[in-house]
Amino acid sequence: MIFWTQVIKVATALYIITDALGNLPFYMVLTEGASKEERGRITLTAIVTGLILLSFFAFAGNLFFDLFDLSIEDLRIAGGVLLLIISVEVLMRGRIMAERRDEVGVVPLGSPLLVGPGAITSVLVMLRIYQLPAVILGTLICFVFVWLTLHFGEHIYRVIGRNGSLIITKIAAILIAAIAVRFIRQGITVIFHL
Repeated sequence: MIFWTQVIKVATALYIITDALGNLPFYMVLTEGASKEERGRITLTAIVTGLILLSFFAFAGNLFFDLFDLSIEDLRIAGGVLLLIISVEVLMRGRIMAERRDEVGVVPLGSPLLVGPGAITSVLVMLRIYQLPAVILGTLICFVFVWLTLHFGEHIYRVIGRNGSLIITKIAAILIAAIAVRFIRQGITVIFHL
């Protein structure tokens, strides 16, 4: 019973932190004009990217941070800078430009939107308080729900229409910029003890 309670806690916490519902407008902006098959590949790429990153940091995160003398705050600032660049591009061009459309599944969807400093930190902390199998299973369950959220996100957008989608695109870009600034601010605040 304790094991399943831990699994539920991990899955729930990570689902909230990955914020799949909150990231849905960004997902729709970044996959605008993609065919159903392309959108499916982008979704799968984002999920796999997120799982690989969380697995890497779960098993080697502390070693990685120590080896390169990095902190979670450094990760916050780097993720914030990436998001800020993306938000400016969406505001200026109306969409993100990528040589290959599925690249958006890696950056920014897989990371830093779904798996950013919050998710990485959470996994590192959960590994200290929960059983390893519970963290692994909880993470997998979380990403099943993230996939379901993104997979069925298009249905929501059919209801709001093209104009609604354009409005959400601009609002999403501003929100991405705000999240970017928050990441940068949080990182700087901790590093400089402000």
